[in-house]
Amino acid sequence: MIRDKYAREIETILARYPDRQSAILPLLYLVQKEHGYCTEEGIREVADLLDLDPTMVKSIVGFYTLLYERPVGKYVVQICNDLPCALRGADDLVEHACRRLGIRPGETTSDGLFTLETVKCIAACHRAPVAQINLEYHENLTPEAFDALIERLRTEGMPSADGRIPGVVGLEPELSEEEGRGATGQ
Repeated sequence: MIRDKYAREIETILARYPDRQSAILPLLYLVQKEHGYCTEEGIREVADLLDLDPTMVKSIVGFYTLLYERPVGKYVVQICNDLPCALRGADDLVEHACRRLGIRPGETTSDGLFTLETVKCIAACHRAPVAQINLEYHENLTPEAFDALIERLRTEGMPSADGRIPGVVGLEPELSEEEGRGATGQ
């Protein structure tokens, strides 16, 4: 239950949003951070925290492409295939990604590293074709650039979002006194 593990974060979120309904997304991100996706139990817990109907909260999960209703890989590769991206080769890129990863859109690799999805418009049409991997955009993708990216993720991983909850400014993780001083020691 997120209520126990993330009590401080929940308190901060609820204080930030006087209209409790506005706290749905940040609370769902906490659920997803904890479980890797928005579990039914987590959806009910968010609904309970906000005094909302669970169906309403679940509809939010279904609407946003960065919220998942099922377990997904460590890296969720979302390739935009809306018209501008399609005109610049997105369909070929999706087919290449399927071959490279050995999966179809909506599937996860057997090692649990990658989930492949196609999505409509991620607002980077001017740099098509575009993929979003977790919260990071990769623009002007070619098959070669895609392969290099996948290889880098397999070997090096992705820089972390340092514990922040997407879309919630001010919920940075607390730093120890030493970490907070930075390189200058002040």
